[in-house]
Amino acid sequence: GKIVRSTDNGFSWDNATILIDLTGNRLRGVTFGNNTFVGAGDYGYIVRSTDNGTNWDNASKPLNKVIWDIGFGNNTFVGGTQSGYIVKSTDNGSSFSSWNISGVTHLTDVSFGNNTFVGVSWGGEIIRSTDNGSNWASVASGTGKNLFGVTFANNTFVAVGQDGNILRSTDNGSSWDNATSRTGSSLWGVVFGNNTFVAVGGSVNISRSTDNGLSWDNVTHGQGNKLAAGDVTFGNNTFVAVGDDGSIERSTDNGENWASVTSG
Repeated sequence: GKIVRSTDNGFSWDNATILIDLTGNRLRGVTFGNNTFVGAGDYGYIVRSTDNGTNWDNASKPLNKVIWDIGFGNNTFVGGTQSGYIVKSTDNGSSFSSWNISGVTHLTDVSFGNNTFVGVSWGGEIIRSTDNGSNWASVASGTGKNLFGVTFANNTFVAVGQDGNILRSTDNGSSWDNATSRTGSSLWGVVFGNNTFVAVGGSVNISRSTDNGLSWDNVTHGQGNKLAAGDVTFGNNTFVAVGDDGSIERSTDNGENWASVTSG
């Protein structure tokens, strides 16, 4: 249930105040939209902050399952959960509804672009919605590997997953192709900034692409396997990656070099 925040481009971090007891419950993902941060995690817990991440309170709890991550678009927060459920909020994260998507295992991440939500899941399952997350259709991914992260930029969705698997779609998630990956380690999170896609995961490598996700190279960082099951984001010309044991790394040169910072 820990939340940390930084107001200096990820260089130093402080603990935020959580107004509910989340002891022993992990928060798995966080996103931002409409001046609101929304985080979600174990047993369906959802927390939100409207004061730049300083104080957090709980939103309605839509179900008792792990919510792996949250995405935002068109004034809508959409999350993917254990056992293939969707959670959705259209009131800035105050309340959420939930329903099951038939045939989907674990929806690990959701992203938004070009009026389309895309969700990725275990077993290579990918779903998409063009009506703000109300109805979803399955699309062929071409892989049976677990997928853990997805993002959108430059009219391109990029999904990453097990054994270094990287997929990309340039038609709003309708069809997907394999990209060239140079790692066999699982990739857990992916983001875009300054014309660069960056993916993080296991091993001592972070993967990056400067050609819209077609080809990828590895860069070395200092945290080793601690970025396994982690995530990465971008803002103010800075990439920030997080992982196990409070590890945080940041890059200010488009993901070529990374430095560890203290999370507290």
